[in-house]
This record gives sequence, structure tokens and C-alpha cells, in this order.
Amino acid sequence: MGAGGSYGILPAVGFPFDARAAAAFADEAAVARHDAAVWGLRAKRDAAAAAVPDFEALRERAAAVKDHALDHLDVYLERFEANAQAAGAQVHWAEDAAALRAIASGLLAERGITRVVKSKSMLTEECGLNPHLEAHGVEVVDTDLGERIVQLGAEPPSHIIVPAIHRTRAQVGALFHHQLGTPAGESDPERLMAHARRDLRRRFLDAQAAISGVNFAIADTGSLVIVTNEGNADLGTSLAPLHIAALGIEKVVPTLDDAAVLLRLLARSATGQPISAYTSVLTGPRPGGELHVVLVDNGRSRLLASPRHRRALRCIRCGACLNTCPVYRRAGGHAYATAVGGPIGAVLAPAHGRDAASRELPYASSLCGSCTAVCPVRIDLHAQLLAWRSEAPALPSGLARAARAAAALLARPRLHRAAGRAVRIGWPLLRRIGARGPAAAWLAARELPPHPGASFRELWKRRPRERPR
Repeated sequence: MGAGGSYGILPAVGFPFDARAAAAFADEAAVARHDAAVWGLRAKRDAAAAAVPDFEALRERAAAVKDHALDHLDVYLERFEANAQAAGAQVHWAEDAAALRAIASGLLAERGITRVVKSKSMLTEECGLNPHLEAHGVEVVDTDLGERIVQLGAEPPSHIIVPAIHRTRAQVGALFHHQLGTPAGESDPERLMAHARRDLRRRFLDAQAAISGVNFAIADTGSLVIVTNEGNADLGTSLAPLHIAALGIEKVVPTLDDAAVLLRLLARSATGQPISAYTSVLTGPRPGGELHVVLVDNGRSRLLASPRHRRALRCIRCGACLNTCPVYRRAGGHAYATAVGGPIGAVLAPAHGRDAASRELPYASSLCGSCTAVCPVRIDLHAQLLAWRSEAPALPSGLARAARAAAALLARPRLHRAAGRAVRIGWPLLRRIGARGPAAAWLAARELPPHPGASFRELWKRRPRERPR
């Protein structure tokens, strides 16, 4: 698959995904950089996995932990709520994205809060929390460096773990020059980071509230586990008097020991580290402060109720499937037009009630299975994508016509044999027409096989006859 090529059937049927991916392909150098960057993360993941003798057993254990928690999710959610409240936290339930937005904005409005620092949270991206709060007069500053970069650039994150992986150092330098007043032409990562740190330090000290995501929630203690490499979540939640923690209901696990299994896999699968730089366990609010935990559904119950799709809720948001996916690596995260891109994004988006996503994103895949092979909790992602394809409300018109034609041909043996003969006779002409015809975009990334020669039936007829014994 070439860097400037297209994927699967998408160009032929004109998906919006295809149009967005085509915009990325226009800059072949950027596509190559992105591909190399995320593939580098995949290589680090492989090296980290190879260094753990029981890595595959660990994956099996992690999948079992998640399956057990999902099988008894009602019990563990209620246990988490009771223990979190006993530790001094207040627990809210949000049925959908609108409910999360209303709860968060209500808490801030009741206290007259207008300045908020936020650590990285794919859930709040999924629910559109930032623009909602900003529309209500609240300044929200993302404190993860990658999230801060894309926020200053007025764009969504393009990756779960490295949100600004699509930008070069020079592009970040130009953005910081425009937004933060850094020297023109500055592109040294250390100096750019120092500028960002100075700007964020003031934001942390001025913040009236902190919003964070949660990696895991512990039912037995009511604790929150937050993982970062920069310590920004720790600083925000320690300084601000109000902490709002947003977590999907699938993040609850029974015990801290269960979370430890998942933590052994999270950083290794994401960045190749044995463990992230900061892994914090928060139980209750800081002294004199408030902790509000918002448990968000937003389509997760629909996945849980589906035997075909519930395994997607095992996801621990490591990004390993993005780093290995040949489609994501070249199209980039913005082509998916959803908070989470790549294979897991294509699996989760339809559950959020996004009809367009349910039609197009499951087709944005080669079904090669590489995503399944690297998933630390053994989600059968390629099977999930295929399942969503079978449940799409309607096939795109071009694909539907092709499927009907193929079905008619395969149901009629004589017609199938005749079509085969015609293809073999006209093979050179078909190659020339295909390079410029409707299939040109599909063929731009593929090579047709050599001429098939005789059919199997013909070869069978020509076989030497065995002499009777």
C-alpha cells in the first residue's frame, strides 16, 4: 500500500472518510512522517512485549479481568459509588454526552468558576466538553503538552496517546510563536517545552477547578487511577479546590490488584515504557477540596448488551491498534472525524449513535487483523469491524451494486465460467482500462496479479489420467 494511495473500496464508493483521507494524502511527505512516527511506537511496543516473559499470559489475564468486571458491571459500579462517597467524593451519573456537559457546567456555574485546567481525557473529547464550557464563559486550558498543542491550533487530537503526532517540530514552533510569543523559528523541543511549562505554570496557579479523565476506577476502595507522563493531572488536581473526574462506566475494575495487571500492559502497549512516569491513585478529595466523579454511559450500555460488541468495552485506550493499522498510519486520525480514530474508534463510534460513522468507519479497514494481534486485552477488533459492517443500516450505493452483481454471478455457475473466460481473454485490456477507470483509485495502491492462464477446470481436464491399478 503506497503512501499516497487509497484504501480498500472507499475511493470507489465516495465515503466522507475517503475525502478526508485524500486531503491527508495530498502531502506525501507528511503521510510518510506520520507513518514512520506511529510505526516507531509499534516497534517500541513489540520490544517491550518481548522483554516480558509472561506477556501473552498477562494479556489473557487482563482480558479475563475486564470480562469479569463487565459481566458484573452493575455490582461494581454500585460498589464504587458507595466507597467513593464514603471517602468523601460525590458521584454523578450521566446517561449521555449532554448529561456530562450539563453536570460539569452546572458544578462550575454554581461556584462562579471561570478558569479550569484539564488533563488529557478522550471521554471529554468524545462528549464535546471543552467547546460547551467555553460557550458558557469558562476558560479551559488543556495541560497535557500534546493536547495543549492541538488546542492552540484549534484542532482535535489525532491520536489517543500522542495527540499532536501529526505536527512537526517546526509547525509546533510556529504555533507557539503565534500563540505564546516564543522566538520566531524556534524548533528545539526542549526550549519549546520550557516555554509551554512557563505558560502552564501560571494556568495551574490561577485555576479554580481541574477536570481530569480516569484510566481505571477501583470498586473496592472508590479510588481513581490516573496515568500520565508529565504529572500535569497530579498538579491540577492537587492545586485546584474543585476536581471533576469524568470516566466511562467500563473503566471500573474490582480491585487495585486487577488495575495493576492492566497497568503492566498500558504503558508497554502505548509507548513501550515499563510504566508511565506518573501513576496516581486518588481516594477522596484533597483536604479542603471537592471531588465530583461523573460516571458516563454515552452508548456503553448498548455495547454491553450486545454479545457481538461488548468485548470492545475491554479497551484501555493504549493506542496500540492505531500504531499498527495500515489505514490509520497513512490517513491520520483526523480522517476519522471522531474523538478516537483507528480501529477502536471505528468500533466505538457507531455505539454513540452516529449513523454516518456506523456506515463508513467500519469500512475504513483492510481487516488484516494486525489490530487484534497487538491489543493488550485481546479485543477481536477485526471481527468487531466486520460485525458492524453486517449491521450497517444500508451499504453505500456503489458497494451495494457491486455486491448484488457478485451475488448474481456466483449463484449461476455457467455465467461464472463464462465471465472467467471473458476476463482471461481480455486481461491486457482490463489492466489498461482499470488504471484509468472507476477502479483507478483502488488500483493505485495495489497490483493486479499476473494473468491467471487456464482456469482450474481446464487444468483439471488436462491432468494426466492415472492408470488403473
